[in-house]
Amino acid sequence: MNLPSSPPSARAAAVSFAVAVAGLSAGPVLAQTKTLYIGMNGGTMEKTYTGHVFGAFEKANNVKVVVVPGTSSDILAKAQANKDNPQMHVMFLDDGIMYRAIGMGLCEKMQPSQALNDLFPTARFKGDMAAGVNVGMTGLAYNKKMFTEKGWAAPTSWMDLADPKFKGKVVFQSLASSTFGLHGFLLFNRIQGGSEKNVEPGFKAWPTTIGPNVLEYIPSSAKIAEMVQTGEAAMFPLTPTAVGVLKDKGLPVEYVQPKEGSAVLTVGECVIAKNSEPALAHKLAQYLLSPEAQAAALEHGDQIPSNPKTKASGAAAALVKQMNDYMKTATTVDWDVINENRPAWNARWNKTVER
Repeated sequence: MNLPSSPPSARAAAVSFAVAVAGLSAGPVLAQTKTLYIGMNGGTMEKTYTGHVFGAFEKANNVKVVVVPGTSSDILAKAQANKDNPQMHVMFLDDGIMYRAIGMGLCEKMQPSQALNDLFPTARFKGDMAAGVNVGMTGLAYNKKMFTEKGWAAPTSWMDLADPKFKGKVVFQSLASSTFGLHGFLLFNRIQGGSEKNVEPGFKAWPTTIGPNVLEYIPSSAKIAEMVQTGEAAMFPLTPTAVGVLKDKGLPVEYVQPKEGSAVLTVGECVIAKNSEPALAHKLAQYLLSPEAQAAALEHGDQIPSNPKTKASGAAAALVKQMNDYMKTATTVDWDVINENRPAWNARWNKTVER
């Protein structure tokens, strides 16, 4: 039996209603996914964050986070070149370079949040213009295989770099391009009686102490793995986290905390000024300071948390405890003085040390 058909006006109304309902239900699905660009180191850090940290934020905010990889200097150069029309929203920089970025007006002040309040004091940058996402320190690393074969005791002091038995076996990062190299030189300078305001003692002593032992000055730490494998490098400045990365690759490298102390090295984040998505960028920055985000970065990438409320267990908890022990003798350097004088130091280093 055929049912009577609806009048044309009723059918049109029904179709309109169905289309409207379909549109409402499809709305969230079809909503455009926004993209945030974050500058950070490539390699292990990029893999850790893209594989294990960003996902929860992306899902909760219908956003895609894309990494722009590079060294801190690379990222700073990109941000500076696009200062008036930023191509990135957030950036990670080593603390010294972050202070330069702040001085250039590239960062917006961090918005208040519980996570920001919870951070270790050393992870809050002056004026809350940036905040540390992980903490570490520059100390000494050594080639354990070589030391064992030679019957050498593990190093204990920055001055071990000057021991004649290591002639041609010390690898040192360039002061002009590497925070590790800068830290190593400044701590050596302090041992010689200098300070950030007076680097004369370090430059004067270098040619007759550590200088003769240096096989090569390298622009970054990227070449260290190769030089350990080939048996060229016995000792070099490095962080515990970087040593952990090398050990995970099967390289015989160990970290030691020099008796004179290490230099605190914080990787900071800042929201880039004038970016196209300020609200989302600040939301991402706050998330990356949270215990949840930092627990994932710790578990999957040995990124030492700047938020003490971050929970850890097993090997990760042991790593955090070890780092906290190292922090007891870690010292901070004066980045305001360093950045004011860095160009002159770089020129002198290149002329008298790496000539």
